[in-house]
Amino acid sequence: MRTLPPKMVQALAPFAPLFSKRIWQHAQLLLIGAILAPGTRTVSSALRAMGLDQHERFHRYHRLLSRASWSSLEVGRVLLGLLVEAFVPEGSPLVVGIDETLERRWGKRIAAKGVYRDPVRSTHETFVKSSGLRWVCVMLLVEVPWASRVWALPFLSALAPSERYAAKRGRRHKKITEWAWQLLLVLRRWHPRREIVAVADRAYASLKLLDQCRKLSDPITFISRLRLDAALYEPVPPRRPHQIGRPRLKGERLPNLSVVAEDPRTAWKPTKIANWYGSGERRVEIASQTAVWYSTGLFAVPLRWVLVRDPQGEFKTQALLCTDLDADPQKIVSWFVMRWQLEVTFQEMRRHLGFETQRQWSELAIRRTTPALLGLFSIVTLFAHQRMRRS
Repeated sequence: MRTLPPKMVQALAPFAPLFSKRIWQHAQLLLIGAILAPGTRTVSSALRAMGLDQHERFHRYHRLLSRASWSSLEVGRVLLGLLVEAFVPEGSPLVVGIDETLERRWGKRIAAKGVYRDPVRSTHETFVKSSGLRWVCVMLLVEVPWASRVWALPFLSALAPSERYAAKRGRRHKKITEWAWQLLLVLRRWHPRREIVAVADRAYASLKLLDQCRKLSDPITFISRLRLDAALYEPVPPRRPHQIGRPRLKGERLPNLSVVAEDPRTAWKPTKIANWYGSGERRVEIASQTAVWYSTGLFAVPLRWVLVRDPQGEFKTQALLCTDLDADPQKIVSWFVMRWQLEVTFQEMRRHLGFETQRQWSELAIRRTTPALLGLFSIVTLFAHQRMRRS
């Protein structure tokens, strides 16, 4: 049987206990084929790349995705462990990015598909909708030494089905923030004592999600964009002796951040941010304070806000939030700009690994194939890292 070079087999050895002996042989062969295949990443193209296009029992390789007994979640756990061992020094926080992407798919038999905004084809002026599958992905954000930049390495993905899919099955539809919370809970269970920092765009700036992350026994620090007109308040004043009534959730209303940004009394601190959206070091000015973000009927979440403005005026003043009140504002900005690498990974997945070219229609195969293809990006990075360390 064709197999990987011994060094690669050694690197993949931690995954072997997750499969039966026979299934593991098939999985290795499909892995080699997926790496070597040009263009589409179907099972047939992987077999063709391995010279097995005339194999009589080709259906066994399809069954690896549609019927075989193995857990994508366990594969993700092992993959994260390898990534942390290779790229995250002991004692450093696990910085992860959360974002969703659309896998454009058509076909009546793909039940979980929906119609969503296409982030690749849409612009600020044009709104484009596409049929497909929406995936919520968690990626480890690390600086790869031999690449001299931060990479986003996928290790955990969840299919977020459409609202119509949930209604047909009599289930409650889950928002992307709920899927993000479940994925973060899995991550916290895998690393119960490690400091975790999660960065995401404004779509995940949900008071409920922020409150859940903050109230964990080992809290997850969450960083996201914050609206300049968000309702911010002072902390709750201490209760007076013998005061009756329900405890207050917030103090007095604070000015909007848009007002703070224009106020001449605001103290701005010049700061250098490395790896500013992949363009090297950037000089910006920041201002930061703590406040309570509250919306009627929802949660009151203490946070640290950070205003970022460009002294050269090339971008508009923007606001960030962080659930860790003691976090360094410069570090908050540095962590947040790492999020851009998620978009880079999605683009490279489409360009080099044939993302959106897979053709499985079985529900189990769909839920396995796309996370496997995303994980392949990280596995290839591990292979390259192993080789670069030897050279």
